Amino acid sequence: MHCSCWRRTDSGKPVLSRRCTLRLRGQEEHRLPDGSIIPQISGPGGFPALVLNADFRPLSYFPLSVWSWQDAVKAVVLDRVSVLSEYETEVRSPSFALRLPSVIALREYIPTARRPAFTRFNVFLRDSFECQYCAEDLPAQELTFDHVIPRSRGGRTSWENVVAACGPCNLRKADKLPRECQMVPRQVPRQPTSWELQENGRSFPPNHLHESWRDYLYWDSELEDES
Repeated sequence: MHCSCWRRTDSGKPVLSRRCTLRLRGQEEHRLPDGSIIPQISGPGGFPALVLNADFRPLSYFPLSVWSWQDAVKAVVLDRVSVLSEYETEVRSPSFALRLPSVIALREYIPTARRPAFTRFNVFLRDSFECQYCAEDLPAQELTFDHVIPRSRGGRTSWENVVAACGPCNLRKADKLPRECQMVPRQVPRQPTSWELQENGRSFPPNHLHESWRDYLYWDSELEDES
């Protein structure tokens, strides 16, 4: 059953509805069940919580689905999530103590969007942040998107006609057809599935991975030989 407290943005990212956001961020934003104020905590990394769907898979891999410790504590207090792993650090009030969650799972399953939104970022993720002409790997902010068949030649802005490209290749191709400039995309552009985007996202682990997250992320890594 889809939880009415959640909705999806155009990019497919699940977010709390306004009604639930107000419950989490309104007057009770920094308060525990006994009415006391949640104290401020500082520390390395800020104690983020990895957020899993009700099937114990991350809501998203890239960007990785994480919440601040404040939002994670509020969700625990409102019984929206199950706590799977915790930090050693506690948040305390006169009559309440809670270890900060490091891994949480939603109690209600958020269905994955069947068709991912057609966005610049999702095009880059589909193409693994690689220029489709010279194969150079680049961060998203250094990539552009190119119309394989230029718009001036009747090309459309669609999954099937847009690819990731570096600036120099985009300028070199200009408004030419692939056969005119001998620049053919390395992969035929097409609409990906949400599953394919998630799988591509697994190839780009973030810099910060808390040890308690690793059992839930399944990053591609070589297994140690235990023989």
